[in-house]
Amino acid sequence: MQSLADADPRFAFGLNWLAFLDTLDEERIDQAVRGLERMLGVDSLEGCRFLDIGSGSGLSSLAAYRMGADVVSMDYDADSVACTEELRRRYGDDGSRWKIAQGSVLDADWMSSLGVFDVVYSWGVLHHTGDMNAAIDLASRRVDDGGLYFIAIYHDQGGASRRWLKIKQFYHRLPRWAQPIWVTLVAAVYEAKFAIARLLRRENPLPLADWRAKKQDRGMSAWHDWVDWIGGLPFEVAKPDDIIVPLARRGYMLENLKTVGSGWGCNEYVFRRT
Repeated sequence: MQSLADADPRFAFGLNWLAFLDTLDEERIDQAVRGLERMLGVDSLEGCRFLDIGSGSGLSSLAAYRMGADVVSMDYDADSVACTEELRRRYGDDGSRWKIAQGSVLDADWMSSLGVFDVVYSWGVLHHTGDMNAAIDLASRRVDDGGLYFIAIYHDQGGASRRWLKIKQFYHRLPRWAQPIWVTLVAAVYEAKFAIARLLRRENPLPLADWRAKKQDRGMSAWHDWVDWIGGLPFEVAKPDDIIVPLARRGYMLENLKTVGSGWGCNEYVFRRT
């Protein structure tokens, strides 16, 4: 595992998610449910306890709730907690089956107080804590015997990951008004590269299919995902073996794996605690 940013500023993930709520509709919620079903290999979470670490917008928590789970959502960021609370207000209950708390995955005592869960879920979060190894370990301790542990971690691209770190650091040196301009410029460069690659493969160069795939994957919006990616600090990365081998030593068996190959983004892992 490679730590790329130990002392960098922390990105305001919650503010990005508050903006994302304006785009949320039933189609996105349905896609989030389907994405969770695909990776977990189930069509219901009825009777299961589900812990969402780093709930962000609250969309994955809502998906688990709609699948029948008793959900506990947690996030370090107060605005993310507010987002999740807003989704519960719109689509959830009075808190009897969906509880929300502000806290850190790195707080071992607080995490222990939550108990254990049938599913522990953390998508694209643990590499932003500033201590990814400890976060992965502490989150894994909340999985009950026979339970599932679903995490998504940035792929280690070597030199390319270090270049992305510089892009992220520059974002945080800009005044707030200029940050969306930087996101637009960086995204435009990469979207142009993707378009050329599609042309060379004799495919439609427009990004609409990729954006639809992102929406179908987790109900995400392309713009808010770009903001999250370009601004997201702290930032750590790992190759699949860096994740799989240590967890196997702790009694976790890999059940599902979705990688980005040699590209950038998150590798997704689903383990079962044996």
